[in-house]
Amino acid sequence: MKEKVLGLFAVCFLSAIPALAQEVPQATAPAYNCDFEPACEVAPGIYGKMSSPVTSKFNLSMGGFVKLDYAHNSVNLGPSGGLSPSSGAIPKSSSAEGQQDQSILTARQSRLWLKVGGAPLLGARTNALIEADFYGDPAAAAESPQLRMRQAWGSMDWANTQVLFGQAPDIFGPMIASTIDFRSGAAFGTPSNPRVPQMRLTQKVNLNADNSLKLVFGVQDPNQNGNNNSTAGTTYGNMVNTAGQVMFVSKALGVAPGYFGMSMNSLTAGFFGLYGNEKVKSSGRTVDSYGYGFYTFVPVLKSADGKNRDMTLSFEGQAYMAANMAFNAATAATTVGAAGNESAAKGYGLAGQAIFYPTQNLGITAGYGRRNAYDYASYSGISNFQKSSSELYANIAYDLNASIRVTAEYQKLKTQYGNNSAGTSDTGTADVARLAAFYFF
Repeated sequence: MKEKVLGLFAVCFLSAIPALAQEVPQATAPAYNCDFEPACEVAPGIYGKMSSPVTSKFNLSMGGFVKLDYAHNSVNLGPSGGLSPSSGAIPKSSSAEGQQDQSILTARQSRLWLKVGGAPLLGARTNALIEADFYGDPAAAAESPQLRMRQAWGSMDWANTQVLFGQAPDIFGPMIASTIDFRSGAAFGTPSNPRVPQMRLTQKVNLNADNSLKLVFGVQDPNQNGNNNSTAGTTYGNMVNTAGQVMFVSKALGVAPGYFGMSMNSLTAGFFGLYGNEKVKSSGRTVDSYGYGFYTFVPVLKSADGKNRDMTLSFEGQAYMAANMAFNAATAATTVGAAGNESAAKGYGLAGQAIFYPTQNLGITAGYGRRNAYDYASYSGISNFQKSSSELYANIAYDLNASIRVTAEYQKLKTQYGNNSAGTSDTGTADVARLAAFYFF
């Protein structure tokens, strides 16, 4: 009897399939969110024009991406091993972690953003952005990551002037390493993080039809509520930092792809810097925080029409000096010296990368970054300080259509330690193989 009932159910279900299929509306051809040819359909929508905005009080657009990462690390980088360590410290080969490998599969780097085009003010367009991902708590279970605010800012935009307020990327260090690892080389010569509360003024000064100056000045949080205010002996921010950039921008060489192929950039070269001071938590001694550096972006092989990426090549690089800037990973430490006589820990960084697009759809990137302590002798009495942290990386990305991008990456990470504990090694290295799939929307 049981078999007859199951057989009757199966017959009824199968006979209903044609009717169900007829009720399903046929999908229409997608309207690609991009603004150029050829191969418009393979341009991820994250850098296309805003179209068909949702209307609330003002024009509202939403987007983002789903990102699935797989990373295999030759050493154990801990619960956040889907990213390279923010400290730049790779476990020593003599440690337990240095003798363990690790595989991580995570979707926590997926993002969601909302953009707003609001009411005009004093002749300026007003805009706002809120962006979030799911990296709020690295220790949380994979099925319950916390929402994290990445950016939240508003701006007033005139033809040559912008005023921005809110949380946005640190003004110091314009270069972002174009890695699939969304740490973006922050601890390896490109201290582009953290995103901090700030107010900044950006002014464009036109020199002629092809050349201009870009001037940036801002005040920003020294991240006193972040990673450098948790341990006795570290420093805390008792005043805001001031930071700025002076860049020369020229159209003379055309444009070539920038970060992850999502923008087309002109020749840019100039300087950046930061100044503030902090107090040592244990003694109350005031120490300066400062840094200065040089940045450049060069379109080596320009885009044929200013939009297509086919056979384009770019070079991007920067170098800097810094002191007491562990809050943005420009230095590995905050202070050196005996208690009550502390001074700023000094360091320098350098980085360079090339981005090549042999076709519109295929991007290849290779780069190197290094952060180094300055004056090893000043670290006397400090065990296992980071002499240097370096990253060598190469990745390949292919756009299957307007939404889907697949990527692969290799990273060689290395940390050199000083004043090593007895019986331990003085280096830590990691070989990282990474795969990722994006769905842009």
